[in-house]
Amino acid sequence: MRDSRRVTAALAAVIVALLAFIVASPALTGTFTASKVWSGASLLTIVLAIGGTGLLVAGHQPGNPIGWLLAGEAVFILLNTAAAVYAGLVYQSGYHGLAFAGRPALVLSQTFIGSLTGFPLVILLFPEGSLPSRRWRWVVAAYLAVTIAALLATVTGVLEVAVGHHVVVQADGDLATFGHGRTAWVKAVQFTFLISVAAFWVAAVVRQALSWRRSAGERRQQLKWLASGAVTCGVFGIAAISTNSAIWKVLILGFAALPLSIGIGILKYRLYEIDRLISRTLSYAIVTGLLVGVYAALVLLATEVLRFRTPVAVAAATLAAAALFSPVRQRVQHMVDRRFNRARYDASVTVTAFASRLQDAVDLEAVRSDLAGVVCQVLEPAHVSIWTRPPA
Repeated sequence: MRDSRRVTAALAAVIVALLAFIVASPALTGTFTASKVWSGASLLTIVLAIGGTGLLVAGHQPGNPIGWLLAGEAVFILLNTAAAVYAGLVYQSGYHGLAFAGRPALVLSQTFIGSLTGFPLVILLFPEGSLPSRRWRWVVAAYLAVTIAALLATVTGVLEVAVGHHVVVQADGDLATFGHGRTAWVKAVQFTFLISVAAFWVAAVVRQALSWRRSAGERRQQLKWLASGAVTCGVFGIAAISTNSAIWKVLILGFAALPLSIGIGILKYRLYEIDRLISRTLSYAIVTGLLVGVYAALVLLATEVLRFRTPVAVAAATLAAAALFSPVRQRVQHMVDRRFNRARYDASVTVTAFASRLQDAVDLEAVRSDLAGVVCQVLEPAHVSIWTRPPA
């Protein structure tokens, strides 16, 4: 236990030191821009979510490899980022006094694809950190072999470009001539690695989906957290990759949902609130879609059909959509709870029925008995006692 705490503390110190270097170097050298600040802030937020979750899990469950994998992912990403900053100072900004470590930094900065390795493994090992069966050992071994081959190919290709050639580092940190000509074969190896990552990721998700069908109780709640984080990460990730606008710097923060949901599932922190979270997310997404549709339809009706091309028509549509919000939300929430959050729906129906019976009740003992029954049905306590104030 003490050794694991020391390793955790050492990893935390490394993360802090790398963060300090990444943040301080552009500021001290005057090479930072507003665009770099926002991009760096998004990346560092994700890394902090990954590293913080990993260190927390490793501190509480040192025998679970998931915590160490997440912490290692954070350190690897920060090392790549710090190396890219250092290589940029040497090859872009002309700080030749730092050239003694320029080539190793350049090589390390080009191995960022290796950071994709750990996430499918974490999904597969969730939540105890063990493989589903012995057959998965060969799959994992093949996956790691492809990863090592891709990293070695990348290092070899970068060294081939860097040794004896004029190094040109582009604004995005990539080498200008890497992956072309004599190093074109490296891109083929990297493509094979990306295909293997995608295939292993799908296999891990399918395995967890099959496990969810056979699970119940606490395990099912853990898998719901994992699924919610994976879906959020996937949706935001695809949206961030598919857009060229500056909003990707916000969308990319959705990647933090996966490590956070994994940490909650492993540590079982507020585990049973996932049903409430899912029902609220679904209900507000449905309500937003309905109201946007109503608003667009009213605006089109007023401006295109009735030819009311004035701000009053848009304002009226806005007010109509706002007036519909509360009743639509209540109806949709009721529908979603009935389908996806059955415990809350049944509790609400039971309490409503009790309130209607209470209006016509005159027998105190019957009310006490009915109240105790409702409390037991809704909250399932180990013991129930009712105290009533004696009449004055």
